[in-house]
Amino acid sequence: MANRKALNHELSKLFNEMWDVDVNRLMPGKDYTIDLQGKAGAAQQGDSAVQDSAARCLFHNVNEERLKSIKTFATFISLLDNYETSTGVAEVVTPEEIVENNCFLDAILATEVMKLAHEYLLKKKLAKPNLADFKHQLYDIWFQLYARDGGDRPDSCGFEHVFVGETRRGKQILGLHNWVQFYLQEKRNQIDYKGYVARRKKTTPDKDDKVLSIQFSWKGSVKPIGSTFIGVSPEFEFALYTVIFLLADESVTRETVKIEEYELQMVVCRHGQHIGTAYPVLLNTSSED
Repeated sequence: MANRKALNHELSKLFNEMWDVDVNRLMPGKDYTIDLQGKAGAAQQGDSAVQDSAARCLFHNVNEERLKSIKTFATFISLLDNYETSTGVAEVVTPEEIVENNCFLDAILATEVMKLAHEYLLKKKLAKPNLADFKHQLYDIWFQLYARDGGDRPDSCGFEHVFVGETRRGKQILGLHNWVQFYLQEKRNQIDYKGYVARRKKTTPDKDDKVLSIQFSWKGSVKPIGSTFIGVSPEFEFALYTVIFLLADESVTRETVKIEEYELQMVVCRHGQHIGTAYPVLLNTSSED
């Protein structure tokens, strides 16, 4: 279970300010519709088959024209096919992919959400005022490759783990905490949504919820519980996780925050000077990775 920490009011205030200026966030019922269906059954990490409480996809529809018309989403989507998802297999980063990474960072740095993050980190003396320096810092945190399982092959990076997802020895799903990647993988019949994982105080989530805990299978493995924001922009998630990462120096950081109606534990794990993983946990649900 997630260890309860006192609510971090300072971060809650900042993250709600970011939420309010996240003009690129998609709206439920207008830009997308989700179909929650049944409550997921019990599952363990490493299971290959579980009860399926959802015959249909989680995403009934998403307005892809709107996604493609928003620069941060369009540049984000171009990064999702740049990775070899198996850990232990070295990543090869092409010059074209480096350009794509930089285009994405340029797009998010132009948003009010990332400007708020930058201003906050400047006050804390955790970022440099020059935008080019801040961009370089973000690149290193999110895109610099490292060996995830202690091998000598650089097979992972923060962006790949959090936003794309990885598999370990074909038996375990790591990361994959992003709704756009989930939707695109569903559309390609790569992901099978198995049902929602309920919060105790709220027996069933609803189609307007912006944070969900879900169960799914991907590439032959089951993720017993995975939490994800729904509809938010890539810059919103990037900003949250970057701020928490730079504020902390321990290997695993858990901050309890309230964003809108959602009481969340934001979990950020570091891999040296880089992000290892980052995700929201809806409080009153179980832990994950």
